[in-house]
Order: sequence, then structure tokens, then C-alpha cells
Amino acid sequence: MLDLTGEIQFRLRGHVQFLAGVVGERNSRRYGRLERSREYIEEAFAQSGYRIGHDRYECGGKEYRNVVATVPGVASNDPVLVVGAHYDTALGSPGADDNASGVAVLLELARVLGDEPAAGSIRWVAFTLEESPHFKTESMGSRVYARRCRRRGDSIRGMIALEMVGYYSDAPGSQAHPISLMRWFYPDRGNFIAVAGNYASRRLVRRLSRLLSAHGDLPVEHIALPSVPGVDLSDNWSFWEEGYPALMVTDTAFFRNRHYHRSTDLPETLDYRSMELLVRGMAESLVRL
Repeated sequence: MLDLTGEIQFRLRGHVQFLAGVVGERNSRRYGRLERSREYIEEAFAQSGYRIGHDRYECGGKEYRNVVATVPGVASNDPVLVVGAHYDTALGSPGADDNASGVAVLLELARVLGDEPAAGSIRWVAFTLEESPHFKTESMGSRVYARRCRRRGDSIRGMIALEMVGYYSDAPGSQAHPISLMRWFYPDRGNFIAVAGNYASRRLVRRLSRLLSAHGDLPVEHIALPSVPGVDLSDNWSFWEEGYPALMVTDTAFFRNRHYHRSTDLPETLDYRSMELLVRGMAESLVRL
């Protein structure tokens, strides 16, 4: 049913290499690089047949844009699932895992599902300014976008944030946990993908994790509790603030990846085979969602 016979792994590597290798650090202090990344993302969406929209706003005298890709002809008020990833980086980091990996998976999912009827029910969004000093402020890209969605009365069934999805390890002890008790229930090897959300989003968390487990080859763990350290550290938080169910798909970031927010977060540290498995599993899961 889905066109998953192409060179997904090759394309994922290419996206990450451009964003983290060619462009490198991209944020409000590297505005030109941030804009170059945005243009690349827009071109990739357009090549997959999507209509490109911009969610523009001003910060510090400069214009920033969330990039919104939709199937042509779909009304803005139709019920949708938002799938997003931020394309900026922390200061001083080229951001291969954080978050070129998330953007790469976003672009490949959009491409793979471009001809599927389900694509009309998905709104693909590349968010700007997720990282500090904008995180959890009025200038955070996803915060601006989610607030505008609520004001327009957009019918959003749920939101999925692709946040650091490229770093994996089979080594014992390679996975840490935000709460010590979790070590009795979750693996100590960082070879899985995590689906995490707040308690209000628990149904979405459980449904996606079950679909990923049933239709993907990458190990899946999930958690949905009132408060778990780290679960609110991405764009899903912005949608919680507006009352939308939202979750994060992640490799668990600093609980696994020692290169988090460092200059060593480079393309060669990622596992593109595991990223390909994630694309395959997510594509099948999104169709069923």
C-alpha cells in the first residue's frame, strides 16, 4: 500500500547531512543559516507535492516562519493530526540529533505518505525557535502556532512532535531514566524509540505506541503520567497549553545521547538504519491513526 521501497535511509542521511553538516548551527543568532534551513525544508515538501504555507511572526526585529505543508484542496478547518519537528538548534551545536533527525523523519514521512488518502488528514509543520532562549516563551515557534490554531478554532485531533530520533545504542547501561524507579520497568539499553506524553494525552500515547509496536521493527516504549521530567521539553508542550492532546516521539535525548546540545552532535553519530525503521513504522501507524 505504501511506497516504502525507495532509498529511505539514503535520503534521511542526506537531510541530516545538509542541515547539520552543510548548514550547521541554526538559530536566532545564526539567522541566515536558519533561513537556509527553512528554504531547504520548503523545497523538500514542495517536491513531495504539498502546498506550502507560512505561519509568520516577528521576534527581535526579524521575521520567523513555521513551515506548514498540507495536501492541496484540504480545508484549513478539516479535522487533522499535526506532525511536527523543530528545525533550529541550540547555541553552539550543529544539531544532528537535535533536531535534524526529527526534521529528516518528518520530510520522509511526508514524502512516503504523499499519495495516501490519509495525508489529507495530516498537517506537517516544521517549527522555528524551539531552543533556548525562546523555549517556553511567547516567541517559541510552536507556541505561536498552537495559540493561533486555538484562536482559529482548528480541529486538531492530536499532535506528534518528532524530537531527537536518531541516536541508538545496544550497550548495557546506555539508557538512563528521569526517575530512578523507572529502571525496573524500562530497558537499560538505548535501542528503542519512546512515545511520551502527559496524562491528558494518554489515549493518543497508547494508541500510537501499540500501532508502532504492531507495524514497525523498532522496539517501542511508552509513558503517559501527570509529570515526568523531560516529557515537556519539546513542541508538544505548546499544544498542551492550548488543550490539545500531544505527545513526543523521541530517542530520550540527554538520557541517552551524550552529544546533546554540544558541538559533537554530528551526522556521523546517528543510526540511519534505526531511523529508517522508524519512518516505516510511523508511516503505517499514521495511516491507521
